[in-house]
Amino acid sequence: MRQIVLDTETTGIETRDGHRLIEIGAVEMINRRLTGNSYHQYINPEREIDAEAIGVHGITNERVANEPVFAEVAADFWEFIRGTELVIHNAPFDVGFIDHEFKLLKATHPELYAGPVKDHCRILDTLTMARGLHPGQRNSLDALCKRYDIDNGHRVLHGALLDAEILADVYLAMTGGQTALTLDAGNDSDQQAAVPGELSVRRLSLEPGRLSVVRPTDQEMAAHLAKLDKVRGKAGECRWDDLDPAYVGPGSATQDGV
Repeated sequence: MRQIVLDTETTGIETRDGHRLIEIGAVEMINRRLTGNSYHQYINPEREIDAEAIGVHGITNERVANEPVFAEVAADFWEFIRGTELVIHNAPFDVGFIDHEFKLLKATHPELYAGPVKDHCRILDTLTMARGLHPGQRNSLDALCKRYDIDNGHRVLHGALLDAEILADVYLAMTGGQTALTLDAGNDSDQQAAVPGELSVRRLSLEPGRLSVVRPTDQEMAAHLAKLDKVRGKAGECRWDDLDPAYVGPGSATQDGV
């Protein structure tokens, strides 16, 4: 499945007040893996940017004065997102501005107008998802980064591409993480993951009728214990603590009193 994680920056809050897009940033995921393919474009909005908006994203009128207008980038942008699932934080805002830009082209460039985005793309709103997972809590992108231990220290001002990259990490964390299983039948040695985020498979040579027990390394055990501590801190309890030590086996976290 192809997904596009997308964010925009604008001249202001409301399209009904004539506000326009000034930046689009998007990153591509296929089967929940970031591909490295992205779309990033600054846009001349053909109007002034509100001072309050500049305070949020830092994009000035001078910065976009020589950028292309939306009509010049619309075809390439549409080709990048068409037929995908768009993953957006507070999707009504961004989709509303995208629809507004295409609607403005209807009279002058009818060949570029294909109707509302929702007619051509699935739309997943991560803000709605986060509110369902964490009711009554703050669910801004910054709050979610803190909740899911995602580093956004390099994010001082909002920027569309940076926010899209951060949102991709948040979305993957909220929905189970980015993993893929790699099988290599031609190599029986320990395999290193070829792509970041993949799980490699260690193939074992077994004698008939015997099952080898593979103990965790010190590094793996330390990571496991740290994860259990994090679960306890967030949930107040950890079901792993209820396991029978005899079932878990020697050297387990339960045997060690965790």
